[in-house]
Amino acid sequence: MSPSSLPRPKKSLGQHFLHDEDTLDAIVNALGPIADRTVLEIGPGRGVLTDRLAKRAGKLVAIELDTFLAEHLRQKYAHLPHVRIVHGDVLKVSLSELVGDDFVLVGNVPYYITTPILFHALERPRPGIAVYLVQREVAERMAAPPGSKTYGALSVNVQSVAHVELIRHVPPSAFHPPPAVDSAVVRITPRVDPVIRTDEETAYRMFVQNAFSFRRKQLGRVLRNVLGLSAEAAVAMVEQCGLTPDLRPEVLSPDDFARLVRASQRPR
Repeated sequence: MSPSSLPRPKKSLGQHFLHDEDTLDAIVNALGPIADRTVLEIGPGRGVLTDRLAKRAGKLVAIELDTFLAEHLRQKYAHLPHVRIVHGDVLKVSLSELVGDDFVLVGNVPYYITTPILFHALERPRPGIAVYLVQREVAERMAAPPGSKTYGALSVNVQSVAHVELIRHVPPSAFHPPPAVDSAVVRITPRVDPVIRTDEETAYRMFVQNAFSFRRKQLGRVLRNVLGLSAEAAVAMVEQCGLTPDLRPEVLSPDDFARLVRASQRPR
């Protein structure tokens, strides 16, 4: 079945199909060598990226939410035993149950659910490498350093466990239909030295998100609001962590947040 005979893109699923050859090549190249690896593709759509992955990957599992496209892809790749097409919602499945503990991940993810997918993929066991095509604003937020205008809860939570690299900016014209925003290819590689332990990740994520809801407030006030501390206890905790009460969340590093989370869990 040719692309022209496939159904029109569905707005309800945030479908924007990438067709730019250079961007497709850049995404696959960003994964590195995959001949001996298992690749999980999120949202293969019409299979343009899948075609490239199928030629290089040792094993390829692609999960597609659209019923028609999933069946189309099953038929298209039925002759390739190393390719498996799964019809399902990536947010409702365990990635490791699909592909095991050792895999890399790639996807042109729907922009309206980018953040949930990112966090879902950061759950352990994490992919050895994850390459996403996302809204440019989201990519820049993930990679933003402390103190920058776009630095926020997403930046901290991702950078606490992974390194983020902006690979390529992608214009709307690279898609059909073109989205209303610019896009970017971003690579996420797990840190060998995450600033938080596995058992701290949930508490850390919640603390960071709550702290950035008061991003313009000074740290002493933030801790009073988030943790219900007295002014004196908040100042003591801040100083215990080697920080000062006049700092704001937007200048704290992921490691700074880790010290605050640990201090908040000590008996008071």
